[in-house]
Amino acid sequence: MPTPPLRLLILGAHPDDAEYHAGGLASIYREHGHEVRMVSMTNGQAGHFSRPPEQLAQIRRAEAAAAARVIGAEYITWEIPDGELVADIPTRCRVVREIRTFRPDLVLAHRPYDYHPDHRAAGQLVQDATYLVTVPNLLRDTPALKRDPVVAYMPDLFTKPCPLEADVVLDATDRAGTILAMLACHRSQVFEWLPFAEGVLDQVPEDEEERLRWLEPWYRGHVRHRADRFREDLVAAYGDARGRRIDFCEVFELSEYAASADLARRQQLFPGAFCRPPRLSAAATPSHTEPKTSATC
Repeated sequence: MPTPPLRLLILGAHPDDAEYHAGGLASIYREHGHEVRMVSMTNGQAGHFSRPPEQLAQIRRAEAAAAARVIGAEYITWEIPDGELVADIPTRCRVVREIRTFRPDLVLAHRPYDYHPDHRAAGQLVQDATYLVTVPNLLRDTPALKRDPVVAYMPDLFTKPCPLEADVVLDATDRAGTILAMLACHRSQVFEWLPFAEGVLDQVPEDEEERLRWLEPWYRGHVRHRADRFREDLVAAYGDARGRRIDFCEVFELSEYAASADLARRQQLFPGAFCRPPRLSAAATPSHTEPKTSATC
């Protein structure tokens, strides 16, 4: 009997968060015939310097759908206003329903430690929802799951109160073209708002082909900070020569608040990535030591 396809749910705060942080893994899932749903919990209406919010929300919804079509995925954009996402009970219930309805094997989300309040709220909402998806008497109109999905945090560079730990490292070099094609669909974001916010709007070319050529070094410059932050993890995963050359990478930390995943399960859920075995819990070892070996998926 053939193995059923895996189901990946990416719960981001804004249109383009999924692609920016996990576009490589999403493209691998689709290439293997797995299902991918990307959700933006807000409508992205705040991120611009001239477009009015109502118009921008429509534009960003269409851009997100176009980005998903690049890899044949699904993109859902909620109507919650950009900048107003909060970890309240109604939104938590919505996250529970989203997870129950899609029935993912793997959920990716922000950590609740971030510069952006929407990112923090999104991470807290997913943390709060993961166990509740299995509770039958909660939200009885949407059948509960029999078990939690595995939940992992998308990469970030923040160190307080604690830095992200690289449980999974993916060399996304061969996925860079696909990620860039997805990001290029978010025109109002990558060619307008973000360059404006960074003070480089005057450097964005008018010509479409030149814009695409401009986007690659712009994105590389951003993700190189990610690669540098996790450079030692990349070297440990791929060896010194390759690990020090990687600019395009994706890094994930598995959440302790959802289903656990042994090494074999991690290798299944993160195809093509380098996975660390689970860290031993305090109950398993009084010395709090952890295995030194790793495995390539």
